[in-house]
Amino acid sequence: MEEGQGTAMIHSLAAAMSNQLQNTSSLNSVTLSFQDGRNSSPVQTSELQPIVVNPWDIALCMTGTLISCENAIVIAIIFYTPILRAPMFILIGSLAFADLLAGLGLILNFIFTYMISTEFVNLISAGLLIAAFSASVLNILAITVDRYLSLYNALTYHTERTVTFTYVIVVLIWLVCVALGVMPVLGWNCLQDESTCSICRPVTKNNAALLAITFLLIFALMMQLYLQICRIAFRHAQQIAVQHQFMATSHASSTTKGVSTLSVILGIFALCWIPFAMYSLVADSRYPMVYTYVTVLPATWSSVINPIIYAFRNPDIQKSLWLACCGCFPSSFSLRPRTSSDV
Repeated sequence: MEEGQGTAMIHSLAAAMSNQLQNTSSLNSVTLSFQDGRNSSPVQTSELQPIVVNPWDIALCMTGTLISCENAIVIAIIFYTPILRAPMFILIGSLAFADLLAGLGLILNFIFTYMISTEFVNLISAGLLIAAFSASVLNILAITVDRYLSLYNALTYHTERTVTFTYVIVVLIWLVCVALGVMPVLGWNCLQDESTCSICRPVTKNNAALLAITFLLIFALMMQLYLQICRIAFRHAQQIAVQHQFMATSHASSTTKGVSTLSVILGIFALCWIPFAMYSLVADSRYPMVYTYVTVLPATWSSVINPIIYAFRNPDIQKSLWLACCGCFPSSFSLRPRTSSDV
């Protein structure tokens, strides 16, 4: 009798434990079902997916950061140094501002591509890059013209009229570049017809080809101006050599060094921009993107090199930089006044 009661008690305890386990399992199943339902939402799934970043875009963003830092230093030096107000420094400052905008444009393009990707934002980003890089190229042309005029019209170059003319040229350059930059926003784009896209969407192939041809014409004009600068420099060296026979060798070597520097400047400019310009003429959006990146990246390097060629090589800017950093400058710096004819 007692054994039967004990057995019944054991069975009842086992049944109670079984019911408790079933209730717990049911509660857990409800909880897990709610969590799975929440995670299966389209929004949550899309947020959990990792963003794949193109290494080429990272390289362009890093290049943009370097460009921005370099040119911000140049702008700060020119702005806070009152003696740097000659036409040459006005053009160097305009070039630095254009390259600064180009660097910021590359950074913003990276942010817009991976965080705020809308058609309007893409148009704004493309317009900023077109305006900035166009201004950079046109300012380099203006600096070349300024160097030529400083040699060709050496007697009348250092006048107030030259400064006014320089400001007018800078304003015209920026008006043209702003007009080029707003063209994609105003409808000159390929968003309505993807088949007309160039290698740089949303710019149309015809517009890209027009910009490339314009660049090649500018490059040809720069080559002609640099040839004229070299001829004038050699002629001046010969005249000085005739007047001062004992200084003939030193002037010849200085002129040769100047011509070599001009050749390097022109060669770097060509290596940076010509591959991209030529590829824009023959390719479109159907071509592999890797070819576009391979030509675009060297073109952006031009804005990295420009501060070194046109600003940091200048002794006056070097002195200002030394004064800003340590309050002094090396005594080895030349005290001879610099002009834009100095290479």
